[in-house]
Amino acid sequence: MANLREISARIRSVQDTMKITNAMYMISSTKLRKARKDMEGNSPYFLYLQRMLAHILTELPMTDHEFLDLRPEKTGSKRTKAIIVITGDKGLCGAYNHNVLHLVEREMQGPEKHRLYVVGEVGRQYFAAKHIHLAGQFRYTAQNPTLHRARVITETLLADFRAGKVDEVSIVYTMMPNAITSEPQVMHLLPLNPKEVKGRLPGMDDQKEGELNFQPSVKSILDHLIPDLLVGYVYSALVDSYCSEQNDRMMAMDAASRSGQTMIHELSVEYNRARQAMITQEITEVVAGAKAQKKKKMQKQKEALRK
Repeated sequence: MANLREISARIRSVQDTMKITNAMYMISSTKLRKARKDMEGNSPYFLYLQRMLAHILTELPMTDHEFLDLRPEKTGSKRTKAIIVITGDKGLCGAYNHNVLHLVEREMQGPEKHRLYVVGEVGRQYFAAKHIHLAGQFRYTAQNPTLHRARVITETLLADFRAGKVDEVSIVYTMMPNAITSEPQVMHLLPLNPKEVKGRLPGMDDQKEGELNFQPSVKSILDHLIPDLLVGYVYSALVDSYCSEQNDRMMAMDAASRSGQTMIHELSVEYNRARQAMITQEITEVVAGAKAQKKKKMQKQKEALRK
């Protein structure tokens, strides 16, 4: 059994660790509230862009535009697929990063060539360890998602798509279907599919829009509308991932704090048992010493009577 000093040191160590986990829980909680507030403030604008684009694509299903070109002539190994991977910059957030990276590896099992654009230090280190080339790295984005950084990512991918370096673009991120769970998702960005755009808008088929008049032309409108919409998609994915990371970190830190409380309880029981055993031993030694002294005294008295 460990001595009292060792048990006390372990209890203090667990208590110090719990201070860190509790602080991280509070920090993640604050960041999560702020990210959700930012998301709610920008959602109406991007939702309106989606509805506008869906209505345009519905009215003009045969529109010839570079962002709508499916490039059917490029198949198999001739096709290049770009994947934007959103991970965190740090760990201590449960299976958040692992789930995203596992989904990316499954996406890369297809016959197409792949170009990776990574957001987050965890993703960069993971693919570097596997000696997988990264076509792009976006630093300082995972911990501070902003519209500017979403626009930088979108412009990079649009430039590669226009140049023919990639034939399609997808983004792998994490979303929160509810306040408890988070799930990695794959969102297809380019080329745009009218059915996919409408599918992301619940109740779109039930709404009727008025007739549209395009000035100066449909192409010029799509040239401005589609990039803005893609910025919205990327920004939403960044914020969803950021919220999921903070939520998973909160849950991980809460679980760690509860485990720490359990450990402290078990160590306290062990400490009390060790202390009780030590006290019992001391009492036993005192009693044994008293008996020995009494026996010695009685022996002296008997010797004195014999004389």
